[in-house]
Amino acid sequence: MKTITFIGNGNMALSIAKGLKNSYKIEIVGRSFEQLNKFENELGAQVEKALLDGFNIEGKTVILCVKPANVEDVAAKIKGRAGVIYSVLAGTTVQKLKQYLNPYAVVRCMPNLAASVGRSMTTLTGDEAFKSEAEELLGAIGTTLWLGSEKELDIATALAGSGPAYLALIAEALADGAVKQGMKRADAMATMRGLFGGFGELIQDIHPALLKDAVMSPGGTTAAGYSALENGSVRASCINAIEKAYKRATEL
Repeated sequence: MKTITFIGNGNMALSIAKGLKNSYKIEIVGRSFEQLNKFENELGAQVEKALLDGFNIEGKTVILCVKPANVEDVAAKIKGRAGVIYSVLAGTTVQKLKQYLNPYAVVRCMPNLAASVGRSMTTLTGDEAFKSEAEELLGAIGTTLWLGSEKELDIATALAGSGPAYLALIAEALADGAVKQGMKRADAMATMRGLFGGFGELIQDIHPALLKDAVMSPGGTTAAGYSALENGSVRASCINAIEKAYKRATEL
């Protein structure tokens, strides 16, 4: 069984490891055994654990899950030359990763937290020689899409990487709206979850505009609610959210 080495033990590393643990041997590298033990417990599987200082990455397949600002610090602590680094660092370019970490190859990837349930939408770009391996590896945690440029990946970061937070906000707000009108909280949450579960299937094959038109009858309830969303500039706010998140990704 091939070993995948994670450098960093935060939420994204844990989400990806949950998706990979049945297909790969997991090695986790961090700053303290206390945090590494916590990671192992939350993962629910035995892993190899090592401290960052002096760790040798020679020839390893590495998934880099540290904060973008910590790249230089991590580079100073490790030794060796990785076979390939899969980086989930938002806004951190292939050039910078090669400059500081000197791997044989780099693939930037942007999964999201749905990796933990095998449903991540992961975008990829980088060294073409590792395209197939990247799609197989990250395919273990969901759907993959190889993009032609780092700019596109930064845009995808704003959409799919950050998207769960946007959808969580909408989900919570819709449930709150139902509670405001008199629905029990538990019932509102159950209804909202059912809505998102079904919609997730429909959107795979049907254009959003067609879904909207199929639900909205003249003068009906959907039309009234949809008008309220337009009056609240929800569409413009979503577009602006992608723009702001993309610009932030390029600043990191």
